Amino acid sequence: MTETTRPTPAEIRAFRAENPKMRERDIAVRLNISEAALVAAEVGISAIRIDASVDRFLERIASLGEIMALSRNESAVHEKIGVYENMKFGAQAAIVLGENIDLRIFPKRWAHGFAVTKADGDQQKLSLQFFDKAGDAVHKIHLRPASNVEAYHTMVAELRIEDQSQEFVEDRSGYDNGATDGDVSRDELRDHWSRMTDTHEFFGMLKKLKIGRQDAIRTVGDDYAWKLDAGAVAEMMYASVREGLPIMCFVANEGTVQIHSGPIVNVQTMGPWINVMDPTFHLHLRQDQIAETWAVRKPTKDGHVTSLEAYNAKGEMIIQFFGKRKEGFDERPDWRAIVENLTKDGASVAA
Repeated sequence: MTETTRPTPAEIRAFRAENPKMRERDIAVRLNISEAALVAAEVGISAIRIDASVDRFLERIASLGEIMALSRNESAVHEKIGVYENMKFGAQAAIVLGENIDLRIFPKRWAHGFAVTKADGDQQKLSLQFFDKAGDAVHKIHLRPASNVEAYHTMVAELRIEDQSQEFVEDRSGYDNGATDGDVSRDELRDHWSRMTDTHEFFGMLKKLKIGRQDAIRTVGDDYAWKLDAGAVAEMMYASVREGLPIMCFVANEGTVQIHSGPIVNVQTMGPWINVMDPTFHLHLRQDQIAETWAVRKPTKDGHVTSLEAYNAKGEMIIQFFGKRKEGFDERPDWRAIVENLTKDGASVAA
């Protein structure tokens, strides 16, 4: 197998067997394949192809009871333990608004599904794993000791599809976000920005002006957005722990946005990772992959709302934080104070 030759499913399985301690995403990178191709190679052995329809998934998932929901991107992994409840279906977006499981799902991006059984000593770990057409994971559900295993097997049987092939071909077409970073003046951007009345209008504004998110933030002016020190996310986390401040943490990929709302308690740094290891919320963030961090103010009818946003070297947002608030109420002053006092870019260098 050369660098330009795609490994066969048998070769993928052989490499996994030879490297049992290597993380699955690292194996995929090493073999130059998608994570979905790695899973597909196990179809008929430890994986079953299932329907990736979001509606069919949401109609059944509550029957599993308590599970761990996982959504991630290249640099952040967001895990929540709870049950799926208060679900709303939609062709463009589906919503889960449970006490712990809080998701925004984009059904058109869910293209492939698998039920996976993984041996762990004498135990079997069961999961449902969903991927976009490029083979990147959009959402995973891992069963826990309290989960309903019988309901899981019933769900897998109902969602099983006829195609049980081990081959997987990635399709990366159609992933343009529509931002062209066109010829938008700062005055025009500021005018549109100042007239927002809800944070949800932000994406529509970017689309209308044909400007990328990071370009807009860099351009709008430091009364609306200012660049922070590389360690600002960790600084904010530790400050929130000290003050017992409830926060909102968003991690998104092409198919899913997963949200935590509440305080964080147990923050640990391990190598390049900063981790939250709380009873129902785990977060793993690669700090070394954060290229820029920004504090951003957006006007709303309830006063401005402040976010903390971290971007990778490609200009993609890795993670976003807000202070927890209810619509119709002002932003928490303690959250605003934390963000406004974070070390600004360049300010941490001793004079």
